[in-house]
Amino acid sequence: MLRQGLDIRIGQTLSMTPQLQQAIRLLQLSSIELQEEIQQALEENPLLQLAEDASSANEDNNNEYSSNTDSSPDNSTEAAAEHELSEFGESEAASSMDSDIPEDMNLDAAWDDVYDTGTSSSNHDADSDNQSFLENQGGAAEDLQEHLLWQINMSQLSAIDKHIAVTIVQSLDEAGYLCESVEEILESLVNELPIELDDVEMVLRYVQHLDPLGVAARDLRECMLIQLYKQPANELQKLAVCLVEKHLDLLEKRDYKEIQKRLKINQDTFEATITLLRTLQPKPGNAFSSNATDYITPDVFVHKIRNAWVVSLNNRVTPELQINQMYADLIGQVKNSTDSHYLKNNLQQARWLIRSLESRNSTILNVAKAIVERQAAFMQYGEQAMKPLILRDIAEELEMHESTISRVTTNKYMYTPRGIFEFKYFFSSQLDTDTGSSCSSTAIRAMIKQLIAKENARTPLSDSSLTQLLKDQGINVARRTVTKYREAMSIPSSHERKGLVTT
Repeated sequence: MLRQGLDIRIGQTLSMTPQLQQAIRLLQLSSIELQEEIQQALEENPLLQLAEDASSANEDNNNEYSSNTDSSPDNSTEAAAEHELSEFGESEAASSMDSDIPEDMNLDAAWDDVYDTGTSSSNHDADSDNQSFLENQGGAAEDLQEHLLWQINMSQLSAIDKHIAVTIVQSLDEAGYLCESVEEILESLVNELPIELDDVEMVLRYVQHLDPLGVAARDLRECMLIQLYKQPANELQKLAVCLVEKHLDLLEKRDYKEIQKRLKINQDTFEATITLLRTLQPKPGNAFSSNATDYITPDVFVHKIRNAWVVSLNNRVTPELQINQMYADLIGQVKNSTDSHYLKNNLQQARWLIRSLESRNSTILNVAKAIVERQAAFMQYGEQAMKPLILRDIAEELEMHESTISRVTTNKYMYTPRGIFEFKYFFSSQLDTDTGSSCSSTAIRAMIKQLIAKENARTPLSDSSLTQLLKDQGINVARRTVTKYREAMSIPSSHERKGLVTT
């Protein structure tokens, strides 16, 4: 006998609204990416305009109405537009920005994490140029491949050799080094070209002597030798070639005394040889990696006013946007359903963007204020006064999720009296001291750097000595930790620093 029953299961699913997705995406954009996003929105959405354009647009609009009608415009136009929009039954309009979102929602879907703050944008300076963000455009810079391909196209190489040369150029990294072997290049071309290994090597030698000299080298030694062989042939050039060919490992270790011993040269000749080597370019492609200067635009400014640290938003990053009232007024007037749908949809999109930007600004500002409050000593005294700080500290203070704080602190920059720093710079792990307090790893790095700067160059401090000196200051840190911090700051070991001292 069959039994019939009803199985009811209750489950929870999370669906992210388009508005929420947009807000989260905007929050993690850098200032440059955000400017591009805003510019694209201004170009595509007629309902959007810069706030500074609103007054002139409204003035022109009012003058037009007054010249053609005897009565003033209907003051309820905006209300009518609101009514029309509320009746817009499409799915995008039905999803409201004010929908209730569970407070315990996961980070990637947590609206409270990014939208539970006020929407005020009063921190924008009134006298700033909102249009300037649209003018930050640079000319296109020629990269390494373009520079080499131009030379190849202008050469008298055969069609087959040009094909090989192009393949070689396409196999270069940013530094200008060849990433593939000649065998691999041959293998990629042998099915379409009647060539052998010697043909590839011959073309490779040709490419290596293009501008910049030494490009397409397979290692540092080959790169330097290519450039040295173009130098005038003399005794100094021969010594430099010998040094690179046979003793490059000693040069990398800065074992200058051993180099002098093996080459049988005096101090003056050695210094002249080193001077010649310094004229070479170890990474030929670097000159073409980026001809345009990369500028960092701070998201917030930090200034000391009346003994208090004040944080303000950089309004050039996110200029104030407004609804274009002229187009909004048309919503209640157009009869064509297609036009009506277009205007309503763009009005909703414009409002979503404005509210998301205001939320982004408010969140960034609150996080910046919390960081500055915790790191006020750094603002006053520098790195050695940096306090330990983790994402959880700020998250708990602002009642946000840690990953939201992570989004805010990534690719966001703060202008301070001590320079421009990424938000993440102010976060560091902590190490205990003898006094029972804690010390930031950033502060310890600064202390190590300061101790090395004050050391006797002829008797540099070892990592063990640095560990002991830190211990004398009440900071217990392992020697391997000191080594890790020193290497992270690209500071050579005591043995290498001693080798830098010429006798």
